[in-house]
Amino acid sequence: MTAPSEGTPPPTAAARRAEPPAEDRAPVDEAAAPAPEAAEPDGPAAADAADDTAETADGTTGAADDAAEGAAAGAEGTEKAGEVSEAEAELAAQRDLRARIEQRKAEKAGPIEAGAKLSGTAADLLAAVRAVESGETSGTTFFDSPPRSGGETSTAPAPRRPSPAPAEPVRPRAPEPAGAPAASAPETVTAVRSVLAEGGAPEALAPQLADAFGERAADVLREDPWRLLSVPGVRPEQADGFARALLGTECGPGDERRTAALVTWQLEHAALQGHTALESSVVRGALAERSVPDPEEALQQAIADGEVLVFQDGIEEEAAEEATDGEESGQAAVTLLLGLDRYALAEESLADGLARLAKTGADARWEAAEATELVRAVEASGLVAHTGGEAARAEPVALAEAAGRLGLRAVVAVHSENGRRRLGPEAVTVVTVRGLLSGAEGPGRDGEGAFALDLLVVLDAPQLDVETAAMLVESMPDGSRLVLSGDPGVLGSAGAGRVFADVLAARVCPQIASRTPDAGPIGELVSGIGIGELSQVEAPGKEVVIVPVRDAGEAVHRTVQLVADSVPRAIGVPPEQTQVITVGHGGSAGTRALNAALKQRLNPGPGRFGGFDPGDRVAYAPALGRTLPGTVVSADAEGLHIDCDGTPVVVPKERVELAVRHGWALTAHQAAGMRWPAAVVVLPGDAAQGLSRPWVYTAFSRGERHLSVVHGVDQALPRAVAEIPSQDRTTRLRTLLEGLLGTP
Repeated sequence: MTAPSEGTPPPTAAARRAEPPAEDRAPVDEAAAPAPEAAEPDGPAAADAADDTAETADGTTGAADDAAEGAAAGAEGTEKAGEVSEAEAELAAQRDLRARIEQRKAEKAGPIEAGAKLSGTAADLLAAVRAVESGETSGTTFFDSPPRSGGETSTAPAPRRPSPAPAEPVRPRAPEPAGAPAASAPETVTAVRSVLAEGGAPEALAPQLADAFGERAADVLREDPWRLLSVPGVRPEQADGFARALLGTECGPGDERRTAALVTWQLEHAALQGHTALESSVVRGALAERSVPDPEEALQQAIADGEVLVFQDGIEEEAAEEATDGEESGQAAVTLLLGLDRYALAEESLADGLARLAKTGADARWEAAEATELVRAVEASGLVAHTGGEAARAEPVALAEAAGRLGLRAVVAVHSENGRRRLGPEAVTVVTVRGLLSGAEGPGRDGEGAFALDLLVVLDAPQLDVETAAMLVESMPDGSRLVLSGDPGVLGSAGAGRVFADVLAARVCPQIASRTPDAGPIGELVSGIGIGELSQVEAPGKEVVIVPVRDAGEAVHRTVQLVADSVPRAIGVPPEQTQVITVGHGGSAGTRALNAALKQRLNPGPGRFGGFDPGDRVAYAPALGRTLPGTVVSADAEGLHIDCDGTPVVVPKERVELAVRHGWALTAHQAAGMRWPAAVVVLPGDAAQGLSRPWVYTAFSRGERHLSVVHGVDQALPRAVAEIPSQDRTTRLRTLLEGLLGTP
């Protein structure tokens, strides 16, 4: 059930399908007539520009929409005063990680051999790019210093920032607990509110800006109004309006403060769509679209100021040898990538850590285990990739159980309580990824700060973003084994990076493709989608139902009918166990419209606390790109009390509007990595632009026992499955891994 993609093993879905799909689909009830063919959706209308700033209007990448929604949440809001929040612990871990990366890079500093085979401008360019990537020189070495005749390179300016002093390498340690950060002083927040009001910006942003810039926040905004873009969800046109209101004629489209903020915002916005870097030409084009007079100069200045880092990509050896003279051939051999240091450092750290594990030799302790394909792969290598669908999750769990019988310390990591529930009672330690990193779950850490384990299995690995993966891998002890297991056909992580896909594409470790198919009509349907085929399947037990609709209004009506009446009556799944999935938050049948209709039918009430009532299903976003489904329990002076899959959470009153939405309906990106007994996928007429094969694959595979598809167009769905195999992300991990380990 895996979708084919360049650089990954051939899909096993076709081989696993014993028989061709059948023809018929049975409706849930009399009104839900089956369509002659699988129907198709349309992409969400552009998100309302005047809506909350946590939403983007990118109709093709729902990850950006969901990640931006989570960004507005800010702090976790689950802890009482005096306790450490999960978000703060995670930030502390990231700071600790980046410090270690900088230290390691300083230890590896040395002479860079660059441009040896080239001459003239080509040699200058290659030497400059490699030196910038290594950190030896500033990003302005090539841009600001004209090449000399005779192939000499210009003298490099001082490094962009001093490297940390080398120190003895240390094993990463768990972040030390710290007291909860003190809230910004009331007078600081008041001063920021005053500046925001003067510039016509929402005063609700004041606490975030005060936290970001400290007691000088009001002065910072007056001096550089475009710093408003540092708040997640704020868009450039909003910051421009704010700056015009404060600065009047003093500001213009070429203002250095504006261009610097736009470059950073462009890369941050790209990260919400999964990119860890962008081609320099893309960033220049984006600046030109926003009326920057000289995009090239703006980009050079951002590099000189250290706002962004420069990397090379795709230097072919043959091209380098042939480019012996001429500026044009030298430039053609190099693609310049720009990235923010947080993602660059995380990606480089992750590559180093994965290479360390992949180079680990055979472990004789595994020889006594039953000789399955996965066991032998783990015996031979410290890094193993395992692919397969939902049923295949049992294989790496069985591996962990076998490790326990050998006396090895094994842990299975999932991304949510939903993922833990799907494993059932297992004879292994099961933790959440964040709980393992924070030390709240799992075996803890050894004396050197590494996880006290011999085997870590990470399920649903496509949901790993590059920063989380880097922290995990940095904490793996020498000689241990890491198994990344997941379905390559699903949507990628909400955060930046495509870790699992890059590991598969690099082919630098054993890859085991499961032969265990997902059973039943849903498994058969999704298996076909994985190889680009949308076929009708026989569903005698009404496991798969198609409900055609004419317009968005009917789509909303039929969705409510399915959740409240048809699915409980025909399938026996109550409304609280049925998840509605749609393409976006906005639009005529997005999550907002569907949640409003579902609340009115399933849990009507006055919304006594910020629009919520006890019994409401909600989606809580404690951090960027992270969604926790839950149910409202109560509300009091402390805040909104939510039950998130058995975990009690208290969201402070001031965070409710930003961090909590109703959750009967989610987007596919929010639902990735989770499953429910029944799923209703809503594809209204304005959803076509948001569809792709991974989106359909993910949405259709969220139901365990039943899938209803409410659709409003005839051909967009099969076209998306057949013709839109993936949504590319620009990352550096695959190149880094191939450089460190080579391609076997």
